[in-house]
Amino acid sequence: MKDNLFEDILIYFSESLLGKENEDDILWDLAKNCIAKLGFVDCVIYLLDDNNQLLVQKAAYGPKSPKDHTLYNPVEIVLGEGITGHVAKTGIPELVHDTSKDPRYIEDDAMRFSEICVPIAHENIIYGVIDCEHPKKNFFTEHHLKMLSAVASICAIKIKAVRANRELSEKQENLLKIREEIVALKLKALNSQLNPHFVFNALNAIQYFVTSENKRKALEYLSLFSHLIRFYLKTLEKDTIHLADEIDMLKSYLKLQSLRYNDSFDYTISLEDNGKDLNKVVIPSFVVLTLFENIIEQSMFSQQKEQYFDIQFHVGEGHVMLKLQYQENNLKNSTPPEYREGMVRWQEQIELLNNVKGFGIAYETSTGKNDAAFGKMIVLTLPNFQRDL
Repeated sequence: MKDNLFEDILIYFSESLLGKENEDDILWDLAKNCIAKLGFVDCVIYLLDDNNQLLVQKAAYGPKSPKDHTLYNPVEIVLGEGITGHVAKTGIPELVHDTSKDPRYIEDDAMRFSEICVPIAHENIIYGVIDCEHPKKNFFTEHHLKMLSAVASICAIKIKAVRANRELSEKQENLLKIREEIVALKLKALNSQLNPHFVFNALNAIQYFVTSENKRKALEYLSLFSHLIRFYLKTLEKDTIHLADEIDMLKSYLKLQSLRYNDSFDYTISLEDNGKDLNKVVIPSFVVLTLFENIIEQSMFSQQKEQYFDIQFHVGEGHVMLKLQYQENNLKNSTPPEYREGMVRWQEQIELLNNVKGFGIAYETSTGKNDAAFGKMIVLTLPNFQRDL
């Protein structure tokens, strides 16, 4: 008879779990139905809070069971405290025939002389504890322990599956969110680097050369402009770029910005490649151009006179270092134009790329050091993926 009851309970509980994807539903079903079928009168089910090393009550059957499944003051037990906390810590089920003789027993609302406690565990991972008590001594038997352990094992397997599905769903949501953030970042970077002021001013400058019949200059800058547009559109969908291409585009960008701002700044670009094949040196895309877009716009807004950018690239083992030195003249209490406010901040871009892609991009900024000709220095260290694309 007992074996038939045992089988019926296992079959019922296994089937009842099929449609449940919520831990609370699983535990309340265990408390309300499965425990009741076992003939127990008082049961509390706890889940383990690893972070706080606590057992937290999640469901109950008997005097501690609310009618609406709402636990207003859930019981909490410190891991290792009492019989329940001890079982959660050791992972070993316990059958206590007379709790009055066990110093670990903690009396709750009334003294109960029998206690059976089993861990909800699977593959050496403890998820919680099922703790049942009875007012009579010697009420629980080894058969009860066997049944309750089997039920707890089924419960643990289901909880593991629910958590795995939830974790997978969260990962998929995070991945989708990350992809959206990356796309939004690239579009914002493209929008800021090709903002209407930049485009129109560049075109106006080209138009000036056309109308002044300086066709050579007009064709030169028109070629640079179209080259830069193609580069932006081509690079938008890529996470990395060859260093040689990035430097080439940087030169085009700086020439156009210089034209746009009536030669208000000058620059030099030097490269120390250490014998590396630049066609194999690969760095994250858009980082360098976003940095210079920020710096130039800020410099022009602050009306820095005779601005000069000293740009040095150094190719090392596993990294590419960019050293930028220039003058900085910060205007206080000045509000930049709206389009400048919408620019991607190069520091925020780096932070996002590091968090999302794990690029490990590092940077340092300093002011007023060494050379008096330069008031500001930025050292940017980019990963060198060094591969054939």
